[in-house]
Amino acid sequence: MTRIDDMPPAWDERTQLTTFLDYARDTARVKCDGVSPENARRALLPGSPLMTMSGVINHLRWVEYYWFQVVFLGEEDQGPWTEEDPDREMRIAVDFPLTRLLDEYAEQSNRYRELVAGHALDQQAERAVRDGLRVDLRWILLHLTEETARHNGHLDILREMLDGTTGD
Repeated sequence: MTRIDDMPPAWDERTQLTTFLDYARDTARVKCDGVSPENARRALLPGSPLMTMSGVINHLRWVEYYWFQVVFLGEEDQGPWTEEDPDREMRIAVDFPLTRLLDEYAEQSNRYRELVAGHALDQQAERAVRDGLRVDLRWILLHLTEETARHNGHLDILREMLDGTTGD
């Protein structure tokens, strides 16, 4: 995992943005190292019955799909969610092995790295997010870094509650 606290000052903006997102992605994967299949599916927070290790990883995968493919590229939304079940990606995650979810997330991350490399940071998304606002690729990278880092905190809590493992 690439450390980001010793980043050279000469890195350009794109390198900084993509390195921070990759670091957050890698952190999510590391938090799942050694989690048993049973523990990956266990919900421990009474107020959040969908908050499982598997659910968080599947959510991260689908969040990136939504922002890159649906918002940025303007593709049709093929996500698992519905109006009746907006968090379905977290609910269905328990039906799949965590290793599969992690592999799919890593595969997808590789594809999105290539997508980002092929577009200008200033390029606006094809779809508006609300009130006609069209964000640019830079905003999407920042948002995904924030979203992934926030959910890494959830993974930290779940992991410690599951088996006592704590991390950096």
